[in-house]
Amino acid sequence: MNLSRRRFVQGAVAAGIVAGFWQAGRSKRMESLEETGTTVERPSEVQPLTAGEWKPSGCLGCTSWCAKEVFVVDGRAIKVRANAASRVHGGNDCPRAHLAIQQVYDPDRIKQPMKRTNPNKGLKEDPQFVPVSWDEAMEMLADRVMDLRDHNETHKFVLFRGRYTNINGLLYGTMPKIIGSPNNISHSSICAEAEKFGPYYTQGYWNYRDYDVANTKYMICWGVDPLCSNRQVSHYLNAFGGMLKKGVRIATVDPKYSNTAAKSETWLPVKPGQDGALATAMAHVILTEGLWSREFVGDFNNGQDYFKSGETVENDNFDEIHTNGIVKWWNLELKDRTPEWAESICGVEAEKIRKVAVDFAKEAPHVMVFMGGGSNMQVRGAYNSMAVHALNGLVGAAENLGGTITGRSPKLGSFPAADDFMDEMAQTNSKMQKIDQRGYVEFPALKEGKSGGGVVTNRVADAILTEDPYRPKVGIGYFCNFNYSCPETSRWHEAMSKMEFFAHCVTHYSEMSHFADLLLPSTHHMFEQMSSAAQKGNGYTHLWIGDRSIDPVYDVKNPEAEIPWMLAEKLADRGFTNLLDYLKTFKDPETGREPTNGLELEKYAFKIRTQPVWDSAAYAESGNHGDAFNSWEAFMEKGIWNSDEYEFQKLWSNMPTTTGKFEFYSETLKEALEQHAEKHNMSVDDVLEACKYTYTKGELAYIPHYTEPFMHGSKEEYPFSFVDCKSHMAREGRSSNCSWFQEFKDVDAGDVKWGDCIKINPKDAQALGLEDGDQVRVISPTAEVVTTLKTWNALRPGTASKTFGQGHWAMGHVAAEDYEDKIARGANNNDFMAADYERLSGSTAFYGSFRVRIERV
Repeated sequence: MNLSRRRFVQGAVAAGIVAGFWQAGRSKRMESLEETGTTVERPSEVQPLTAGEWKPSGCLGCTSWCAKEVFVVDGRAIKVRANAASRVHGGNDCPRAHLAIQQVYDPDRIKQPMKRTNPNKGLKEDPQFVPVSWDEAMEMLADRVMDLRDHNETHKFVLFRGRYTNINGLLYGTMPKIIGSPNNISHSSICAEAEKFGPYYTQGYWNYRDYDVANTKYMICWGVDPLCSNRQVSHYLNAFGGMLKKGVRIATVDPKYSNTAAKSETWLPVKPGQDGALATAMAHVILTEGLWSREFVGDFNNGQDYFKSGETVENDNFDEIHTNGIVKWWNLELKDRTPEWAESICGVEAEKIRKVAVDFAKEAPHVMVFMGGGSNMQVRGAYNSMAVHALNGLVGAAENLGGTITGRSPKLGSFPAADDFMDEMAQTNSKMQKIDQRGYVEFPALKEGKSGGGVVTNRVADAILTEDPYRPKVGIGYFCNFNYSCPETSRWHEAMSKMEFFAHCVTHYSEMSHFADLLLPSTHHMFEQMSSAAQKGNGYTHLWIGDRSIDPVYDVKNPEAEIPWMLAEKLADRGFTNLLDYLKTFKDPETGREPTNGLELEKYAFKIRTQPVWDSAAYAESGNHGDAFNSWEAFMEKGIWNSDEYEFQKLWSNMPTTTGKFEFYSETLKEALEQHAEKHNMSVDDVLEACKYTYTKGELAYIPHYTEPFMHGSKEEYPFSFVDCKSHMAREGRSSNCSWFQEFKDVDAGDVKWGDCIKINPKDAQALGLEDGDQVRVISPTAEVVTTLKTWNALRPGTASKTFGQGHWAMGHVAAEDYEDKIARGANNNDFMAADYERLSGSTAFYGSFRVRIERV
């Protein structure tokens, strides 16, 4: 059976529509109507909502990871709502979760395994997918893995991961090790890593923060829009109303007038990339005005204030308490960073800088700087990340009531160790260099202080193309679409064309799927599989869990449990039993029974991971504090565990930094950089030069400081700084095939329904002779796209803003303008953004690093 891509798609749509009607429209022949004598088809009697059942679940549509409930009627999911038992978000929702209903019943979903029949790969090649059974698909995948083992090339296996559940360690963490590969590559560095850099190298915390908005008095939202994206959107959409009623003052730092800026007392429209100038100027004001926290930072030992503009301070004159290096920071960086100096650089008036800094500090310590990726996912963003977060330490807001807090994760159970199931080949090859080049001189990726400890996701494409350190041959990807979500997508198209064999586990055919050899249709996490995830917010942490609330709509499998089991069985048939032997150690904690299939593995894996929550004995040993359960059944019935409320100030002088203090002079970063430099037999200055930190020398390397941003494209040739923007409606970039996404797209301020646009200030449009609705060409130093122009007053002049989420030529008939002919609806921001990095963290640069020009088509 040979199908062209067009015929495959048409058949899939038809089959999906039939399946949808089969699920939703079970009908019966009704009696003849006496009035007309006509026989009619009528749907089964509509049942009221009370006839159904609410079942616990959760949402992975963004990193809020909210607890949900699904209303199921006659086996069909018809409604989603928040699980009101969550202490993180209560009964509050955001728009994204509701789109999941359209996703699970989407006729464009992949409905059964498909294999490629065209051996040629490329953007313009038709893969000519044909249906196969799961058995045949797993045979193909197992043959490829065994071929690597037969040739001692297991390190050339790669596992790509996007979003995940609490059992992701099974597929992502362990399976590559047992096969014999170091290459488990996550999406993390296209998500946030530079945002974590500053908090780690000041207070030792590499993770997302929580923010005690319930008790704050002043909030600065910096490079983030909590009402649209980031973490706990459901909570903040509700909390902001109460904050404003209480008189909480809000300032927003963002080149665009965001949703949060509209709720703010002050908008600081910073020039893209210049966040470090603004942050250091605010720190200068706080110190020269004598408004730092004496309780947290300390004070001069004679009671005088020696922080005077342009003057150095004797270190011995200051007695620090819970911090390290305040005087060094002042002498090396802050003494000359006046608001007047910053104004011409960052584009915010000196008086506004001074006023916000003073007002903020006067309300301290119950204040916060809420930091997102806009200020730091830049080519030179690491020190911005430190400078912005350091303001929390300066006013005593770190780990304080109404401030920024680390939160805590639940103690979860550990999976069985894999070491005993790794043969000599696996032990050797799994220690080889990872394919993403982490740890190279120019890619320190200093996660948690370790050279090469992080991930450099977007660099994989270049590594494949240059075969440095080698060329991977066999790959599996799940819940990922790097050909769409990584800047300079053309590199990924070329790289994936060179991958010998790639299996993609996804719900929908995507841009990355186009280069696959196998399409393995995946369960939808909210409805068709067991799922669990934890998240913090509102001073609490919750752990939600949900069983399969409906039968799978199509012939789909859970990529984190069922697919590893099926692959393990096929590998065992070929004489490699290690993976199957390992999976059989996942025994039911209650019965001791070992799994016999993928569904049992799924259940037992979740029981093992969550045992410290639902098992009273394990709970007592774990150190967890919060809801207590006496059985697995009780936990599953409620569907959520909540922690106790966060305890403030416990980490003061007990932070996991080198000094145990909040570090303005980061001994923690100094150790990490020196370790990386020693590893490559060079100086720290040389390392920073290789990482494009041209202006960072000597002791500046260890303190938050301003450095001129690195921008792709000169201002003369590319006059607009580009601002990438997030959507209210985007479920991890995958919701564009939902009609609700398109119909309500204009909730993203300045955007249009069923379309795409790039926005500039009306003054800039007038200067270019352009008007609303003009078709324009957006040209960057790396590529160009065509879209529609919109003028928008809520954007600082000299910038161009475009919302991420359109530009799919795959994903389905709604997402694409013409799905069969691969014509995208609008443009993907990543198509014309250059591939670059904040290299100290490994983060991809999305902000403050690119310029464009705009011309009429």
